[in-house]
Amino acid sequence: MNTAVNVNVVHESEAQRQHARVKIPAVLHYLNKNRERIEQPISDISAGGFSFADSKQPIQVGDFYKGRLQFKLDSLNLGIDIEFQVRSVDSESARIGCQFHNLKPREQATLRYLISAYLGGELVSAGDLLSTLQRENFTKARKNGAGGSGMGVFGRLKAVTFSLAIFLVGLAAFGFIFKSVYGIYFVTHAQSAQVNIPSLQVTMPREGMVQSLLGPNAMVEKGAPIATFSASMLEMLKGHLTDEQMTPENIETLFGKQMKGTLTSPCDCKVARQLVADGQFANKGDVIFELVPQNTKATVLASFPFRNFAQARPGSRASFWVAGEDSPRYGKIVSSSLHDGGLSADIRVLIEPEQRLDSSLAGQPVEVILDRGPSFDWVIDKALAAGL
Repeated sequence: MNTAVNVNVVHESEAQRQHARVKIPAVLHYLNKNRERIEQPISDISAGGFSFADSKQPIQVGDFYKGRLQFKLDSLNLGIDIEFQVRSVDSESARIGCQFHNLKPREQATLRYLISAYLGGELVSAGDLLSTLQRENFTKARKNGAGGSGMGVFGRLKAVTFSLAIFLVGLAAFGFIFKSVYGIYFVTHAQSAQVNIPSLQVTMPREGMVQSLLGPNAMVEKGAPIATFSASMLEMLKGHLTDEQMTPENIETLFGKQMKGTLTSPCDCKVARQLVADGQFANKGDVIFELVPQNTKATVLASFPFRNFAQARPGSRASFWVAGEDSPRYGKIVSSSLHDGGLSADIRVLIEPEQRLDSSLAGQPVEVILDRGPSFDWVIDKALAAGL
């Protein structure tokens, strides 16, 4: 079996790549060190470089030149601008081997097409050459080299930090949306609420002037005096005098005389409010003091819309924040009724706290929340009911 050998084709190994050399008719035009234009025919050419013979020019290894390769084909005269560096000089044969530098992608595609067509024995045409130049012949280089020279420590840290920041932003957005939806469908807020403590009222027994004996928020024992009042003798005897005794002289005398009395505490209480100021005149039956018994348990009185009747039923657990406190408290609804005892759009509920409320918080505004969302207690109750 005979094998035909193409003597015009040789191979070179460079950086683990094989470049086929071919003897394509081409001429090299370049400027030497004296800025003279030199024209030399190309001995052979490959995708990585070319060689030519020149014994007259003082060319050394490492010299760098710019020039132009002129290809003379059957139906096409093609020129490619190049930059090349001398890599080898053979003094005996005057052969000079050169390597391409900064060869652009279009020039690379053109050169590879010419070499492939020459090796395949194809006729180079202008249409095929234009088609080769129009298509994308190269892919983008990978960011990480095959030798494992990947991203550095700071680059990895930056990438991890950025990914973590994006994750946290997404997690926060998801949490906000979940909380908003949960609040709309599972949480009920009271329209208004306050700390409620049953109080006792001390009224004025006679018309007269009032003078308190205690300061604000003072503690008082049962039966202890809390205020004095003074009334005219005429007011005291009104309704007990006969017509004969109602002479101008007697009326003037009785009006000028004052009788003093004392108001006492009905329980061991704390003075919540004084409704009539010291030295002010009060009519009979006017409320002078509101007293809070010390042994009375404080509750929370809240108002809910009637549409939340199912949620604000007795036995439901509620959480509430008393004004001025940072942590929530918990309690249970013990009773519910319509506002003012008649048909109303509001429901009045009474909440008994799990922890005792200080009586000094009487009248403080409260934020009450009924959370009817899913909880572990609900799951456990269902499991127990199923006998699991």
